[in-house]
Amino acid sequence: MRVIIVGYGMAGARLAAELHARDGDQKVTVLGAEPHRAYNRIMLSTLLAGKIGEQDVELAEVAGQGVDVRTGAAVTAIDRAAREVRTADGDRIGYDHLVLATGSRALVPPLPGLDPLPERVVPFRTLDDCRRILAAARGARSALVLGGGLLGLEAARGLAARGLDVTVVHPVGHLMERQLDPAAGAVLAGTLAGLGVRTALAVPAVGVAAEGDRVRLDLADGRALTADLLVLSCGVRPDTALAAEAGLAVDRGVVVDDRMRTSDRRISAIGDCAQHDGTLTGLVAPAWAQARVVAEVLTGADRSARYRPRPVVTRLKAAGIDLAAMGDAADPSSPESGPVEELTFADPARGTYARLRIRDERLTGAILLGDNPAVGTVVQLFDRGAPVPADRRSLLLGRAFGAAPAAPAASPALMPDAATVCQCNDVSKGALVACWRSGARTVAQLSAATRAATGCGGCRDAVAGIADWLAEADPVAAR
Repeated sequence: MRVIIVGYGMAGARLAAELHARDGDQKVTVLGAEPHRAYNRIMLSTLLAGKIGEQDVELAEVAGQGVDVRTGAAVTAIDRAAREVRTADGDRIGYDHLVLATGSRALVPPLPGLDPLPERVVPFRTLDDCRRILAAARGARSALVLGGGLLGLEAARGLAARGLDVTVVHPVGHLMERQLDPAAGAVLAGTLAGLGVRTALAVPAVGVAAEGDRVRLDLADGRALTADLLVLSCGVRPDTALAAEAGLAVDRGVVVDDRMRTSDRRISAIGDCAQHDGTLTGLVAPAWAQARVVAEVLTGADRSARYRPRPVVTRLKAAGIDLAAMGDAADPSSPESGPVEELTFADPARGTYARLRIRDERLTGAILLGDNPAVGTVVQLFDRGAPVPADRRSLLLGRAFGAAPAAPAASPALMPDAATVCQCNDVSKGALVACWRSGARTVAQLSAATRAATGCGGCRDAVAGIADWLAEADPVAAR
């Protein structure tokens, strides 16, 4: 079977690896528009901060025999009748099954002065964008970031870590409004200020002007901010152009069913471009889960495989900021019936905020900002749908009170085997222990065997802790 994957990003590269890892008679061709090999987009903010090099963002998975990867090969059209795709170079490549992993594109707001983009105005989405930002940041003293969502704050923190004076401009009254409530947003703004990132909130931008080596951002309240660099982080839009031109069903994204099939059963879609059950993902863990489903179905390993979305935990990956947000904590409304418990603790002076929403003894949402030792326990409770402890304060403050403490897994020995360590790849503690016992002793070996810590990297310390605990518990086996 000839399988073509359009898109060599995190979703497309994972699907190629999943297909290669399974038995099956398929010839896989991956067509990537970008000129480089696949890279970890989540780590670009860390690259921007200068904590890692470009080689560290390259995906470790290497396509093997039976997989033909072509970079710099943009697909321009799909001919569904002939079952072939056409590339910008004029090639026509036939397929038996086509998978769209075209991802999403940075949204450039329709502001005066942004068409065309001035030299010192750069969206933050791709590796090439990151290179342009870094080139502009060399010798720069100040930067503006338009957009106070997750990616915008990561970009701002990265630039501040390089010594730039950074201001984030956001049209909403608080930061990360999709994940945080106003109180948490205010605490986060205070934390950012302590790290050298100022914020201008509840004020839309109305125009941009290039002024020599400077760029000016005009605001609706009459202010004008100038800097050496303007980074745009105003959201993304699924890249659905190919699908729409081919006549596939497209809403906000390419519409897919539980098998990730489009309206044409010979074409699937995964990742940012796919819309499943009315929902877009935009995160790596769902994209990789979708890739597994497509690989299972196409190879016949499990033709009954279906994509079932799991609860998502959002982490802000910026040095000096510990933030985890999940579920409906930022949204006071809920379609479910029944009483809801709301627990909140705030200590703005220490940059700490915690909010929990509990329904029927289960955690339906949480925001944890700042140093909270219970964050691992909260994530596990949310992910597994397990009952919360009788003493809720232990989850808010990370310590137990009275006679009914929570049982946070301060030591890996206290973690159940079913506890999810790596959210991106759905790797449990039990899977890591099994791989360690099979001979994977280092963090690198455990990551290679299970893929833990190869997504956002947020679980790397946890994986290292489990490896250290196992080595100490069984020193003979560790030799």
